[in-house]
Amino acid sequence: MSDYLQDIDSVASLKATQGSPWDTINPESVARMRAQNKFKTGLDIARYTAAVMRRDMAEFDKDKTKYTQSLGCWHGFVGQQKLISIKKHFGSTERKYLYLSGWMVAALRSDFGPLPDQSMHEKTAVAGLVEELYTFLRQADARELGGLFRALDAAREAGDSMKEKEIQSQIDNHETHVVPIVADIDAGFGNAEATYLMAKQMIEAGACALQIENQVADEKQCGHQDGKVTVPHADFHNKLRALRYAFLELGVDDGVIVARTDSEGAGLTKEIAVVKEPGDQGDVYNSFLDVEDVSPEDTAEGDVLISRNGKLVRPKRLPSGLYQFRQGTGHERCVFDCIEAINAGADLLWIETAVPTVHEIKGMMDEVRKVHPDAKLVYNNSPSFNWTLNFRQQTFDAWEAEGKDVSAYDRSNLMSAEYDDSELSAAADARVKTFQADTAREANVFHHLITLPTYHTTALSVDNLAKEYFGDKAMLGYVEGVQRKEIRQGIACVKHQNMAGSDIGDDHKEYFAGENALKAGGAKNTSNQFS
Repeated sequence: MSDYLQDIDSVASLKATQGSPWDTINPESVARMRAQNKFKTGLDIARYTAAVMRRDMAEFDKDKTKYTQSLGCWHGFVGQQKLISIKKHFGSTERKYLYLSGWMVAALRSDFGPLPDQSMHEKTAVAGLVEELYTFLRQADARELGGLFRALDAAREAGDSMKEKEIQSQIDNHETHVVPIVADIDAGFGNAEATYLMAKQMIEAGACALQIENQVADEKQCGHQDGKVTVPHADFHNKLRALRYAFLELGVDDGVIVARTDSEGAGLTKEIAVVKEPGDQGDVYNSFLDVEDVSPEDTAEGDVLISRNGKLVRPKRLPSGLYQFRQGTGHERCVFDCIEAINAGADLLWIETAVPTVHEIKGMMDEVRKVHPDAKLVYNNSPSFNWTLNFRQQTFDAWEAEGKDVSAYDRSNLMSAEYDDSELSAAADARVKTFQADTAREANVFHHLITLPTYHTTALSVDNLAKEYFGDKAMLGYVEGVQRKEIRQGIACVKHQNMAGSDIGDDHKEYFAGENALKAGGAKNTSNQFS
């Protein structure tokens, strides 16, 4: 017996014990409300989605074609529409996640207005967006089930038992819109205690996977900007443990920690690591510092010196007080960061790269996997990359290395629209199309995400609407460019009253008031034009 039918029976039994005051309580109405509210708390969501993500990780270990994907969403409605669209087009939300970008929280969700991606926004804004996303996804469940319940009633009234059985099966096997979310906690917004407290808020809101980076919290920069400053491993690992303790305290025992290294593009550190014995973690970290040999008589007041292999060396220090790493050590530092992060309890890795190239990501992950064979990567398919130019240049270089004639192309100008219909452009686009599958197979990338796609799609669609509506097309700009496409593509929010919960409200009115209910969905509801 399904949960839905069991709820009807259990409420009917409870009703029988309550006497006449409960005469108007309909057990099936209660069962419907319970089905529409599957997840009672954010922790229910976190536990459910953590199990989903762990299952997906295990499946990926067996089959590299089963990588996962997500799009960054800056509002609950955006996330909701994404999942509704996924179910419409693919019939299932399997291996499709949500991503919560700290960049978008800073740029779009702060009370200060747009802010740079430097951990300047309110700490609570991140947990607030997690909660908002899941509120909208739960409402998507309630809306979809409400439609099934109304269809079930119609089939019963028509005496169509076959249709009734079919719809009942859909109700019993309903797939939720609630999916895992990979949530950005930046560099932890302070010390390990601050990281722990913020993590608890995010988990309580529903987050099952937290992504944290190895930058200095008060010097944090966007991963695709200059000026990034990393911390010694001991400091970063304290925060990894803080995340684990937060998950365990709240009973999300299989919560997922994503350890991100920004070392590929970070040339600075704020601290010299503590060394307890030669060759330890701190010693390796310091070995990447850019230093110069000195003798005691060559030192100046305030110099910081390190003893290395029986000699004194002076780390090169900038006027800001920061120390710099040797040029060309980024990849090696990334590999070391990844190995040590897994040793400290991270479940997944994230390497920020300067450009999207399969061989670069594979090269680093091959080294990591020599130590941790099952090491899996989360990769940022970032809008900060010029994907068209990068892949056209990669194709140009590959063709040139093969001895193919590339004289018809100007490598420095490959972004030009004049090349859009060229053989090189087609070959480059083919590389873009298979990039995720290629890196999943070659570099063990388990999860592919785009951080800011809905930020860009919003800007693009509003630009097109503004150009046409305020221009010569006037109202036709909206009708032709938006509404007609919504209707023909079956976009759920074309019935915006339904999307906002009007039909759910009508259902409740009928539960509460019976035939006396004053419902909004009658004949004069203009949304009926979209039936």
